[in-house]
Amino acid sequence: MDSESFRLGNENLWARLVRLLSKHPEWLSAKVRFFLPTLDLDCSHEAPNPEVTHRQLNRLFAHGLATWESFISTLCIELDVPLELEVPLLSIWGQREEFSKQLGAGEENCAGPQLHHGVKRPFQSYGSSPRRKNSKKQQLELAKKYLNLLKISAQQRHGGSCPGAWHTLDSPQNYIPPILQWSRATAPLDAQEGATLGEPEAADDIDVSIQDLFSFKAHKGPRVTVLLGKAGMGKTTLAYRLLWRWAHGQLDCFQALFLFEFRQLNMITRLLTLPQLLFDLYLSPESEPDAVFQYLKENAHQVLLIFDGLDEALHADSMGTDNAGSALTLFSDLCHGNLLPGCWVMTTSRPGKLPSCVPTEAAMVYMWGFDGLRVEKYVTHFFSDILSQELALKEMRTNERLRGMCAIPALCRVICFCLRRLLPESSPGQSAALLPTITQLYLQMVKTFSPSRTLLETSLLGLGKVAFSGLNTGKVIFSVEDISPKLMAFGAVHSLLTSFCIHTQPGHEEIGYTFVHLSLQEFFAALYLMASDTVDKDTLIEYVTLNSHWVLRTKGRLGLSDHLPTFLAGLSSHTCQAYLCHLAQQDKAWVGSRQAAVIQVLRKLASRKLTGPKMIELYHCVAETQDLELARFTAQSLPFHLAFHNFPLTRADLAALANILEHRDGPIYLDFDGCPLEPHCPEALVGCGQVENLSFKSRKCGDAFAEALCKSLPTMGSLKTLGLTGSKITAQGISHLLQALPLCSQLEEVSLSDNQLKDPEVLSLVELLPSLPKLQKLDLSRNSFSMSILLPLVKVAITYPTVRRLQVRESDLIFFLSPVTKTTTQQSGPSDVLGKDSLKEGQSQSLQLRLQKCQLSVRDAEALVELLQKGPRLEEVDLSGNHLEDEGCRLLAQAALHISRKLDLSDNGLSQTGVAYVLKAMSACGTLEELHISLVSNTVVLTFSQDPSEQEGSCKRRPPLTSFMSPVTSELSQRSRRIRLTHCGFLAKHTEKLCEALRASCQSHHLDHLDLSDNSLGDKGVILLTQLLPGLGPLKSLNLSRNGLSMDAVFSLVLCMSSLQWVFHLDVSLESDCIFLRGAGTSRDALAGGPEFLAGAQLLELSQRPTSRSFCLQECQLEPLSLAYLCATLEKCPGPLEVQLSCKSLSDESLKTLLLCLPQLPQLSLLQLSHTVLSSRSPFLLADVFNLCPRVQKVNLRSLCHAALHFNSNEEQESVCCGFPECSLSQEHMETLCCALSKCTTLSQLDLTANLLDDSGLRYLLECLPPLPISGWLDLSHNNISQEGILYLLETLPSYPHIQEASVSLGSEQIFRIRFSEEEGAGTTLRLCECSFSPEQVSRLASSLSQAQQLTELWLTRCHLDLPQLTALLNLVNRPAGLLGLRLEESWVGSVSLAALMEVCAQASGCLTELSVSETQRKLWLRLEFPHQEDNSAAMALRLAHCDLGTDHSHLMRQLVETCARLQQLSLCQVSFSDDDNGTRSRLLQKVLLSSCELKSFRLTFSQVSTESLAHLASGLRHCHHLEELEFSNNSVCEEHTELLTGALQGTCRLKRLHLSHLPLEASSLASLIQGLCRLTLLQDLCLSHNQIGDVGTQHLAAILPRLPELRKLDLSGNRIGPAGGVRLVKTLTYFEHLEEIILGNNALGDPTALGLAQKLPPQLRVLCLPSSHLGPEGTLCLAQALEQCPHIEEVSLAENNLSGGVPHFSRRFPLLRHIDLVSCKIKDQAAKNLATTFMLCPALEKILLSWNLLGDEVAAELAQVLPQMGQLKRVDLEKNRITACGAQLLARGLVQGSCVPVIRLWNNPIPAEVAQSLQSQEPRLDFSFFEQQPQTL
Repeated sequence: MDSESFRLGNENLWARLVRLLSKHPEWLSAKVRFFLPTLDLDCSHEAPNPEVTHRQLNRLFAHGLATWESFISTLCIELDVPLELEVPLLSIWGQREEFSKQLGAGEENCAGPQLHHGVKRPFQSYGSSPRRKNSKKQQLELAKKYLNLLKISAQQRHGGSCPGAWHTLDSPQNYIPPILQWSRATAPLDAQEGATLGEPEAADDIDVSIQDLFSFKAHKGPRVTVLLGKAGMGKTTLAYRLLWRWAHGQLDCFQALFLFEFRQLNMITRLLTLPQLLFDLYLSPESEPDAVFQYLKENAHQVLLIFDGLDEALHADSMGTDNAGSALTLFSDLCHGNLLPGCWVMTTSRPGKLPSCVPTEAAMVYMWGFDGLRVEKYVTHFFSDILSQELALKEMRTNERLRGMCAIPALCRVICFCLRRLLPESSPGQSAALLPTITQLYLQMVKTFSPSRTLLETSLLGLGKVAFSGLNTGKVIFSVEDISPKLMAFGAVHSLLTSFCIHTQPGHEEIGYTFVHLSLQEFFAALYLMASDTVDKDTLIEYVTLNSHWVLRTKGRLGLSDHLPTFLAGLSSHTCQAYLCHLAQQDKAWVGSRQAAVIQVLRKLASRKLTGPKMIELYHCVAETQDLELARFTAQSLPFHLAFHNFPLTRADLAALANILEHRDGPIYLDFDGCPLEPHCPEALVGCGQVENLSFKSRKCGDAFAEALCKSLPTMGSLKTLGLTGSKITAQGISHLLQALPLCSQLEEVSLSDNQLKDPEVLSLVELLPSLPKLQKLDLSRNSFSMSILLPLVKVAITYPTVRRLQVRESDLIFFLSPVTKTTTQQSGPSDVLGKDSLKEGQSQSLQLRLQKCQLSVRDAEALVELLQKGPRLEEVDLSGNHLEDEGCRLLAQAALHISRKLDLSDNGLSQTGVAYVLKAMSACGTLEELHISLVSNTVVLTFSQDPSEQEGSCKRRPPLTSFMSPVTSELSQRSRRIRLTHCGFLAKHTEKLCEALRASCQSHHLDHLDLSDNSLGDKGVILLTQLLPGLGPLKSLNLSRNGLSMDAVFSLVLCMSSLQWVFHLDVSLESDCIFLRGAGTSRDALAGGPEFLAGAQLLELSQRPTSRSFCLQECQLEPLSLAYLCATLEKCPGPLEVQLSCKSLSDESLKTLLLCLPQLPQLSLLQLSHTVLSSRSPFLLADVFNLCPRVQKVNLRSLCHAALHFNSNEEQESVCCGFPECSLSQEHMETLCCALSKCTTLSQLDLTANLLDDSGLRYLLECLPPLPISGWLDLSHNNISQEGILYLLETLPSYPHIQEASVSLGSEQIFRIRFSEEEGAGTTLRLCECSFSPEQVSRLASSLSQAQQLTELWLTRCHLDLPQLTALLNLVNRPAGLLGLRLEESWVGSVSLAALMEVCAQASGCLTELSVSETQRKLWLRLEFPHQEDNSAAMALRLAHCDLGTDHSHLMRQLVETCARLQQLSLCQVSFSDDDNGTRSRLLQKVLLSSCELKSFRLTFSQVSTESLAHLASGLRHCHHLEELEFSNNSVCEEHTELLTGALQGTCRLKRLHLSHLPLEASSLASLIQGLCRLTLLQDLCLSHNQIGDVGTQHLAAILPRLPELRKLDLSGNRIGPAGGVRLVKTLTYFEHLEEIILGNNALGDPTALGLAQKLPPQLRVLCLPSSHLGPEGTLCLAQALEQCPHIEEVSLAENNLSGGVPHFSRRFPLLRHIDLVSCKIKDQAAKNLATTFMLCPALEKILLSWNLLGDEVAAELAQVLPQMGQLKRVDLEKNRITACGAQLLARGLVQGSCVPVIRLWNNPIPAEVAQSLQSQEPRLDFSFFEQQPQTL
């Protein structure tokens, strides 16, 4: 139906409709613009009349039925339509039940706001008409017409509008611009502001006006501006604002302005050219577009193209089209000047990575929204009447949360819109309370759409569904098909939708609809997700995600869900539950479960480690939920160091963070690094008491930022560290900080580095130091200060007593301070800090003054010296890298009296003449410790020692350690003076003047160490120096290295060892030119200021009288004449003397000359030839040295290049040692060597390891052995000796009765050692490891064993001897008499049966006397007695009758009975006697026991024994009447087993030793065992340890113990015995006259037992072990006193008891005490003072265990005193104590002074690793490792 047909058919209805709308022409025009955005309203300037209304209605009706129906629905909602007109309208086109309901309810609707509308579009594409040539005048006229048309089109876009929630103010003139801030790379060019490009002072903190956006300086290329801002900041509004200003002539610099939106351009799928973009898609000229475009090209500098929403741009390749014609490509070409060169381009975008099409030189402008003034201004303009303005402003000022949301312009509009509806109906303060979150703000906006506060749920959810589907598909522009007429009318009525025209193709137009703001679309989508029953919870929580803003938007699907999680979180608030229930038509449980699901997802996200942008988004979500528990959980999950890097942050972001921090208990460190920050965002941190560290580092932070920060700082009570670095703060910002910082007295560190502070600002900040009493660091580095303020800063540092260091180096300026204590504050008030000198002259101040590379001159040095003289003494002054030169260095050196530790004048241009100045200036300085001058490296450093008063105070605090130190050691403990003049270019002619200057500098203070290395003195200068050395006094070291010396100078230096008493050591290395003269106990490191720990050899020198001297000559060529002259020179040197020579090679003649000179050196104690190649004849020459010089005690030559000769002090030759390892000695050398060695009196050791002897050499050596007087070890390891050599040794063994032991291993160790004894007949032990023998060799082995009568033990370890070979060996070995023991370790021992082993034993030729088997350890031990004695037939028959043999085993059993007839010891370990073998093993063992009539010892340990097997064993043991020892420990037994054991004891009346430990026995089991114990009257050793007998069992045991009068040892440790059982047990001790050992540890005995035991201790006691017995100091001390009545005591263990009250000390001598264990007894250092006295009374002590206590250096000092006097000591354990490096060094000294203790354990003491390593290298007996290294055995 067309409009005419409708009008004719319904003429009356149409006329009435025209009359109604003629009264509302503006409303009708607005609706026509909304529904028909492409229409050109040419009647907009005509007076309203029915004809115009009729024409507009015809156009609406002609557009389509859907449009007409939506218009009629909107008409009935918004206008007051008479009922007689409304009913026919709705009955024909309405069909809207919802609207009927609204009308029935009597709702009154106001006119909705007018939205943006389109412009007139051309119907002819550019280029479709033929081009014509035009004159210049015609072209100009065409262009003017087109430009005028552009302005008219722009003006129409701002036609009449109604203010709504999403619109700006009524008039565009009232536009409130947001805060704009330039980025780092660009700056505005504004003559009034005086800012220029490249000036950082004006770069980051300028409130940019709109005009300034296009006034920056640009080169010939394009002018591109990028406007960055988060959603809602007003980017699109600003773009349209620019369009409006240009349309009204306010941007006259531009002739043409085009505004495009990328969200519309994304819908263009065809290829575009720039003319098509401008004319087809924007506005087409009336004619001649070519001429117009040409004009635009010629005037491109006056053309501005604005592209809104660059973040929404789609790359063409993502749409499947050619990239050359896409809208983004055109934008890129415009930016780079490829199209329309010279034009201006502006684009807006959300923050993030921009596409690559944006030029790097583009101007970046950040949009930060509103500050407080802008908010108030906006509110003032929004409300027309004064009363509403005042009420709204009051609400804003009283609600911080509301004011914070208003910082976002979009939210500010909505808030004002809501307040306009709420203020008339609410009491003051209540309106803003209804808007606590952004989500609830949106809800309130929706509620205000209708006066009755109700809306159609269907419409809201329908609009939400459209919004949700759009977000899912990346759609923000909808077509008519996407939105139903009902929803379109709903959106139009409430200003939720806007429309515009899109030209997708030439002549083709489409109408697009979009939500007025993207956040509104997200809000409706969130409503749909929460309230729609078509969305399940799983789908809902998929959208609760956190988005990162760092990704590049290059995908076809836009990131449109930035705020969706926030709205979902806000709808999860409990305050939204009622509304959601109403909207969803569901109960609270249904809505609550969905809200809980969202909360749970947020809780999981809060527990994860997130990036900065995601964390900020999470905080927004948590704030929206209003869930206190979630906020508390999120706050507690935050890390201490919370860092944000490189993404923009607004005031709202920091407000969300502050909201979370309010719920945090602990402190937090906030770090903002490289983040663009809104200038006023620090105001959100007001009251954040949890922030302990706050750091900002961003070029965006300027004076406005500092001003805002100063409002928050005084409210942050926990703030300790403040960093505002890398910013643009100037004097203006510092003025605010100067007011705020004094209010932050708790600050400990302030950093304002890398700003723009000048001298006045720096000095002003320094003057704040008295106001910050807790400040520890003030960093003002990298600012714009000059060096002229250095002296004022120095004066402040010297004057203010808490300054500890002032560090200035080029651009660095840092103050280090120590907090002011209350005492200091009381003594000197704040007025004294800078006004008067707080420290007087002469007092010391711990201040380090470092002014490095500050261009200081001599004049500055004078002023600095004046300051030093007036102030207190400083700790350190570092003036390196300046221009002081000789005079300045002299002045500072003279002022060294005012410096206590160090003065550094390096790199100041000091010359050789200035060196003498500095030396003379040091003559009056008594505290100089070291002077180091090196002109090559420009080093001038003076180090000073502590004041004498401070030294005295420190000495008083030290323990009295000098009582056992030698005088030389005491002298070394004092401070020494060291002068190092290296690389100073001194020649021989300077020697006299140099010595004169040195004497002048040391007139009143003795010089200890002198270093003249790296000069050019030469031989002449050094010889002259040796003559002048006596004038310098007794030195401790002299370094003459690298002075070009030869042997002539060396000989003159050797003479110094006799002429100068202080020279003890001379070290010379000619090739490397290193020469050191050292005194006693001085190492080479002493001259270089190295570690002061003395080496073990040096400590030994200190302890001896006289102290040893040493001469070391290395890297030289020694000829016979030189050696003879050297030895003649050394004759005058006092002794003892050690000589070490090292040269590349030494000829035989030279070696002979050296050996012949040895008798002329009676003081010689050691001669070493290291790294010196000797000939193959040298071993024989050295072997003959014992004849040349009887004082030689030991000779060792290794590898023909390392030789050492040790000498005795007397002339009598004692037992000597000789070794020639790795000297390539073979068989032919043995005769010569043995001939030379045979002249020795006694040879205690001969080492020939790693030579070339092999089997033939061994044979020849053994033939040469008889003449040798050897009485110790002969080591032939690593000589390729095989099994043949072993067999030959065995065959010749009878010829060598002095061989005591031989150990051979043919494995990787290659061991072959023979030990000789001076006595004969002591027996020989042969140990063979990994020696595989063939069957033939086994026979030879057996034959040799039979002949070697002195061989008593044979060890065969991993020799691959299998069971048949063992059987053959035992059968073949037959001796006429004697015993032979065999120890076998093979893998098959653990798997072979007991029967098989017994069968092997039965084949032995001798009688078995001892048998021991360990299956797990795979070891077998047996001892045979020869000859084999035949048993008489009667006794054999009797034993066989007991065995009850079957016919199959009669022969084997007969052999076993014969073999085991003499068995005396049987030991079985880790052997299983389970029921799996049907008792075969146990029956066999029973028969063995029955046949062993002489068995005295039986041990069965760590085995599995069944009841049946135990019965067999018990049966066999009953017949062992001679049994004296029974051990059944570490087996699992039950009560039935105990009864069997008791039965086994019935026939063992001779038993002396019974061990039943680790069974475990309980009190009930012990009762039956006691019955058997009563009969053991000869029992001497009873061990029931680690059972569970308890107090009850102990009382039963105590009842029968008196019946054991011979008891010598009682072990009941680890039995859960308490005080009751302990006291009862102690009472029985009076019955034992022979008791020697009491072991009761690991029981809770307590002091009552200890007190009782102290009264009952037997005098013959040898061992008392009570570890971990819950003893206290009282019981322990009482026991210690009682032990004095036990002179035979050998071992005492009181470990793991509480001895904190005192340490046991004795007053009587204990000559036999060997072992003291006081581990983990809480012994303190002070309580153990008399410990050393106790040890002195125990001369036989071997072990002292004091680990895991609280001992310190005092105890270490006491132990160090007694160590040399304890000759038997083998171990001292001091692990896990509090001994420091000082105590460890004292112990090392004690070891060196003569102690023979092998090891002192010091693991886990507070000793640095490097110090421990140094001490252990000097004294290897100090062990700092965790694992103790055990000695390796074969």
